[in-house]
Amino acid sequence: MIVLAIGAHPDDIEISCAGTLAKLKQAGHEVVLCHVCKGDKGHYHIPPSELTDIRRKEAEEAGGVIGSRVLTLGFGDGEVIADNQENRMKFIDLIREVHPDLVITHAPNDYMPDHIAVSHLVFYATFFATLPHFVTDRPAAAKVPGLYYMDNLSGLGFEPTFYVDVTDHFATKLEMLKKHQSQLVWLKEHDGVDIVDFVDALGKTRGIQAGCAYAEGFVQHLVWTRPNAVRFPV
Repeated sequence: MIVLAIGAHPDDIEISCAGTLAKLKQAGHEVVLCHVCKGDKGHYHIPPSELTDIRRKEAEEAGGVIGSRVLTLGFGDGEVIADNQENRMKFIDLIREVHPDLVITHAPNDYMPDHIAVSHLVFYATFFATLPHFVTDRPAAAKVPGLYYMDNLSGLGFEPTFYVDVTDHFATKLEMLKKHQSQLVWLKEHDGVDIVDFVDALGKTRGIQAGCAYAEGFVQHLVWTRPNAVRFPV
């Protein structure tokens, strides 16, 4: 099975679903990580051109922890919010490149514009990637993948429809997250948040809800054709 996780920025996947991805990878599934934006504006002191290179390397190192391929769509931060056909076609091409059985992305009610835009564009692309008359550099995808939403930051406004026990993979999740050193600094300075501690607390909270030490919560996108597209393999 091929699993594609799509986050708006290079650290979003690690924050919300890296434990599950590590578990899937260990179980023998192919896991591909994609950050849509370059993360070029998330720092007080480092200029965008320099920060782009830093964050790309951090993302690649994080993916390397579990041996996963890391892709980027190369949008600047704040540039993905335009839900136009040009942007839609880039997402369609991503789906056609990876051919995922299952896609994980942001929930439609996440906390910031890039996250929300990515959620809508992924929903759009996972369906229209199967239509051959949407012409890109790649042939149409063979099927509509299952679609799952990962937890919102801090869990606000997010009621999981199921949980994944990531107790045995939580240390790997934190190892991946700590590769994003530039963002650990940024989130501390901009938001006053120790993101490692933050993620640990949410993992324990979801674990309490799920009856284990650490868990990650998800919502399955339930519309026609989607529920039967694929079963979540954990």
